[in-house]
Amino acid sequence: MDVLSKESDMLLLLEKLVNIDSGSKNKAGVNKVGQELIPYFQDLGYVIEVIPQEEVGNHLIIRHPKQRHASILIVGHMDTVFEEGTVTKRPFTIKDRRAYGPGVIDMKASLVSVIYALRYLKECGSTAYQHVQVIFNSDEEIGSLTSRRIIEREAKGKSYALVMEPARRDGSLVTERRGSGRFTIEVHGKAAHSGIEPEKGRSAIEELAHKIVKLHELNDHEHGISVNVGIIEGGNAVNTVSAIAIGHLDVRVATMEQAEEMEHKIEEMCAKSDVSGTEIELTGDMSRPPMVKNEKIEKLFNVVKKVGAELGMEIKDTKTGGGSDASFTSAMGIPTIDGLGPIGGNAHSEKEYLDIPSLTERTLLLAKVIEKLVKDKEKKLA
Repeated sequence: MDVLSKESDMLLLLEKLVNIDSGSKNKAGVNKVGQELIPYFQDLGYVIEVIPQEEVGNHLIIRHPKQRHASILIVGHMDTVFEEGTVTKRPFTIKDRRAYGPGVIDMKASLVSVIYALRYLKECGSTAYQHVQVIFNSDEEIGSLTSRRIIEREAKGKSYALVMEPARRDGSLVTERRGSGRFTIEVHGKAAHSGIEPEKGRSAIEELAHKIVKLHELNDHEHGISVNVGIIEGGNAVNTVSAIAIGHLDVRVATMEQAEEMEHKIEEMCAKSDVSGTEIELTGDMSRPPMVKNEKIEKLFNVVKKVGAELGMEIKDTKTGGGSDASFTSAMGIPTIDGLGPIGGNAHSEKEYLDIPSLTERTLLLAKVIEKLVKDKEKKLA
């Protein structure tokens, strides 16, 4: 099988997947994506375990029966950030060697890429595809709240983790990510008429405003710390002292030490009110650890870089502030590479696109990386 000749088939499958609304809260839509994928893996001889979920789509664990202990874990996600009805407004389209549509690059093209990489290996007579275990989860875009424990459980004992987030616009892979956390600050005060008896009120909005200023003072962009209250809610009338106010906080860090420090500072800050008579309820945590580029990741990247060179590709790496499931496997000490999907850009927006030539090129790269890693491991065991 020549991957480069399969572009049309791959695009047909991609069109089918993109034209399914599968936002993280759209359980039926995400499950439909999974149902479309399952037969492809069954045709390759894999066994699929469906992990049912109550509120989000079901997760898929895909194994080959000839390998009880696969050495490579591939992780991807089936959910997108788009609301139901987006596909009707802007379905899959192709223009000037780019494909467009909701989730086309983040990360439905990657789902197609995984299938065709494994198919390539099988049809070429390589048994390397049998040494791979795949997890496709359904809630990555909302923090992998139900799938994190599954990823961490299945990652134990693996030699490598290959995460299928899209490559950057310039084709770079991701070897470093900032950790992230989400917090909600809910302030309760006391309502009062702001014209008749304002002195009897205790403004929740005023208290939240004090906290927002203090939280934003924690920013240290030079050292990779970003703190942002991105959404605020509160009050019910302009002439009423607010009885409730809510702030939603996003935190990004570069190291585990910073993650622990930020959690402590935020908890300490919210333990005491600035406005007398108000009370604060803090929820949330640092949910994704940072992916720190260490010696193991560097070594794995060099393997990918070498394979790319043999295919005529110059492979570079980069770091990013966005989160992904790569953070979980790398925090476990497993050599992890992210951004192994095709190349595209403008993810999470109406202009999201896939560079079509990269669909087959990066699929071939993935297949050859899998083959190389399996061969190297077999040599060590020989």
